[in-house]
Amino acid sequence: MAERSFKKEVQQLRIGAGETFAGEGILAITKALLENGVGYVGGYQGAPISHLMDVLADAEEILGELGVRFEASASEAAATAMLAASVHYPIRGAVTYKGPVGVNVASDALANLASGGVTGGALIIVGEDYGEGSSIMQERSHAFAMKSSVWLLDPRPNLPSITEAVRHGFELSEASNTPVMMIVRIRACHLEGEFEAKDNVAPPLSVREALANPRRDTSRIVLPPYSYRHEAEKMTHRLPAALDYIREHKLNEVFGPETGKVGLVLQGGHYNGVIRALQRLGLADVHGDTDVPLYVMNVCWPIVEDEFLSFCEGKESVLLIEEGGPEFIEQSLRAALHRAKAPVNFSGKGIVPPVGELTGEVLRDSIRDFLVQAAPEMLQPADRSPNRPGPSEVPDLGDVVPARPPSFCTGCPERPIFAAMKLVEGDLGPRQVASDIGCHLFSTMPPFEIGGTTMGFGLGGASNAAFGEGGDKRSISVIGDGGFWHNGLNSSITNAVFNKDDGVTIIVDNFYSAATGGQDNLSSRANNPTKSTQHSIQKALKGVGVDWVRQIDRTYDVGKVRETLNEALTTDHKGPKVIVASSECMLNRQRRERPQMARAISEGRRIEKPKFGIDEDICTGDHACMRLSGCPSLTLKQTGDPLRDDPVAHIDQSCVGCGNCGEVADTAALCPSFYRADLVHNPGRWERRIAGWRRRAIGWLQARRDRKRLVWGQA
Repeated sequence: MAERSFKKEVQQLRIGAGETFAGEGILAITKALLENGVGYVGGYQGAPISHLMDVLADAEEILGELGVRFEASASEAAATAMLAASVHYPIRGAVTYKGPVGVNVASDALANLASGGVTGGALIIVGEDYGEGSSIMQERSHAFAMKSSVWLLDPRPNLPSITEAVRHGFELSEASNTPVMMIVRIRACHLEGEFEAKDNVAPPLSVREALANPRRDTSRIVLPPYSYRHEAEKMTHRLPAALDYIREHKLNEVFGPETGKVGLVLQGGHYNGVIRALQRLGLADVHGDTDVPLYVMNVCWPIVEDEFLSFCEGKESVLLIEEGGPEFIEQSLRAALHRAKAPVNFSGKGIVPPVGELTGEVLRDSIRDFLVQAAPEMLQPADRSPNRPGPSEVPDLGDVVPARPPSFCTGCPERPIFAAMKLVEGDLGPRQVASDIGCHLFSTMPPFEIGGTTMGFGLGGASNAAFGEGGDKRSISVIGDGGFWHNGLNSSITNAVFNKDDGVTIIVDNFYSAATGGQDNLSSRANNPTKSTQHSIQKALKGVGVDWVRQIDRTYDVGKVRETLNEALTTDHKGPKVIVASSECMLNRQRRERPQMARAISEGRRIEKPKFGIDEDICTGDHACMRLSGCPSLTLKQTGDPLRDDPVAHIDQSCVGCGNCGEVADTAALCPSFYRADLVHNPGRWERRIAGWRRRAIGWLQARRDRKRLVWGQA
């Protein structure tokens, strides 16, 4: 069950020529793929591109009607290897990556693909996950495009430009026999817009037809002597062919006046932000007409030097707007200016911040600083610049608002695992703990503060390989079910088996690849009509030689998790020890159960829903339960009792009834203040009668207590 369903929206993919497509960027990219005769599509989900995989999965029937193969790849490396179909066959293929980390995972296959080159168009759609909305390390995909001689598109963020970039991406790839990357940022993925649709086109050669007529060309295989020829071919054939195509089809664009004292050079993905910044400086209107000449690089690699130099002619100063570092584009453009002995005063990093996301405010300030130095007369007075904001009086909230670290969702089944780990830490002392990519990484934050490293998706166990000998204190590694199937079975588990590591690995099995949007994986319990699921993690572990395996089917049983982990850390068994801790992701469970429950209630069926609370008269107020839970629904409340100054624990209405707080309190021998109450919808006649008797009895007892209570300030 993916985070979002596109079953309704994908029907728009059927529209044809003469109709207008309206929707968000992710859906538009899919439509563009179908309009341009894609033969197969694959990829791995992950923000900001995860919804593209969800769209493709929901559109699988439409893809099948056109003879398009869809593959949900195990990793970006697997997705890139899939593009091998375009090496020998004139079939267009497209795959998706989760940002730069996906490029990292795919780098081996990508290097081989780029070396041998392609016959059919090969398009790689990368969710450029950079900036404040990112949950990963801050890197750019640009370096890999340069390293492997893969051409890099960065289209202006509007639907016509993005869909045209898909078309040109395929054609550029075929014209130069080179894979092409197209990066789209999170705002481009989810922006709304329109474009004129075309008819969907079935691939001229389907993968089924290619399979029936196999081809091979030894010169495309990456082995000596051909690999040496590939290197020369990139520079002598593919690069010139790419540059010719870019020039001929004017993939890079120029806006604004033909002449001017100054100019701006920018990545296509920042066009909207730059235009908005110019509007706020009074140098552009709402239609995008700008007083400052712009050279928009919808192709960021390769650099078309003669185009850039032509743009610089007659200008005194030019500013490059490039996001992040290193300044790859700036280095290339400075080299071009140096070779041409161009007299232009060129600026980049220094005026533009060296790192960080180029937000609207950053762009406005950078362009203003550039113009103050290069063309102060262009900065209009405030009365002629209606879009210019006044001086900001908003204080820096970073000094007064505490940082809010990411945390588990309410009711998350992973929270009790780490509560148990904290209890074991109290029993046996602290341990070397390695984390992994996924929701469980939040355990490194308060209140648990468990784990100190994360090296990559599925590498939790491998991160502790240096500590594999065990000794007096065995190490603990944490990995999720998504990471296990992505990479962990091989890189972490079989590596530990082969090297006879003595550490403990906890596989957090929440039934989905939850951190990437709740997609199914091999061990998901769902009945997926197009994918094979319900494969046992435990059997896979046994199959690769793990002898000590323990299965926990309800992670909310904190006592059992604690007992099993204690056993793993103290057993005499030598070799890797693996605990598979399974419970369904609460977010996906709520997405599944809430509509069912609402429907049942509306139909008049009896439904019980558990709710948990805290008896404030029993709560001691030491808040130890919060330090071992951290659930967002577990908060503080003032009692109103004049004899108690400190607030007590309180469970608010966001509680989903998982029971973790009570389980933790019981296992840790904390105060017995937690209680469960079952909320009954559509109760029977006898239940309503009993409830009425209870309310009257409780009301009478409360009134009697209130009459006897001493009230301060009264005689």
